[in-house]
Amino acid sequence: MQQLYNFAVGPLTWIAWAVFLGGSAWRLASMWALARKKDMNAVAYMDVRFAARSMAHWATPFATLGWRANPAVTVATFAFHTALGLLLLFAPGHAVLWDYAFGIDVWSLPEGIADTLTVLVILLCGFFAWRRLQLPVVRFVTRPMDWLVLALVAVPCITAFLAKQQIGDNLLLSTLHVLSGEATLMALPFTRLSHAIFSPFTRAYMGSEFGGVRHCPDW
Repeated sequence: MQQLYNFAVGPLTWIAWAVFLGGSAWRLASMWALARKKDMNAVAYMDVRFAARSMAHWATPFATLGWRANPAVTVATFAFHTALGLLLLFAPGHAVLWDYAFGIDVWSLPEGIADTLTVLVILLCGFFAWRRLQLPVVRFVTRPMDWLVLALVAVPCITAFLAKQQIGDNLLLSTLHVLSGEATLMALPFTRLSHAIFSPFTRAYMGSEFGGVRHCPDW
């Protein structure tokens, strides 16, 4: 197990980053080429002002009709992404890795806050799973990929929390945490997690079309 852990935090880390960066660049280049081929007009009328306006509204809780129509989902979505983003960037263990791997000295979350955010993400993963199982409209559009994406987010958090609380075999849990995190990183450009990459471009497109062509807001 120690050898697997050493491999996971060593060579496999760089492989995961290479797949993530290369895959992201390939997906962005492919989407740009497809947009130019299929609908050059959409590229031509992209407008920074309308794009920024759309992004600002959709990034603000309850600023759009969609967010106001589903208040529970809105709160859960913003809490989930905020907590997950803070953990990815500033969890104590991650802060050490930023410094060790890239020489970047970042501020780290206090241990107690990091634990609380980890539990929050796990609970919200449970909430999203419950919605997919219980709500007919959501269940109808749920595909196996949706469960895979949910697992890719939940497993690193669960294993991190168990390892931190010393529940179970610490080496095993730490190894699973690193492996599952690297699996998530490599899967990001190729699964629905890719919305982390594409959502700014989607909002820019929608905002530009509605603002510059239809002359109405997209929220």
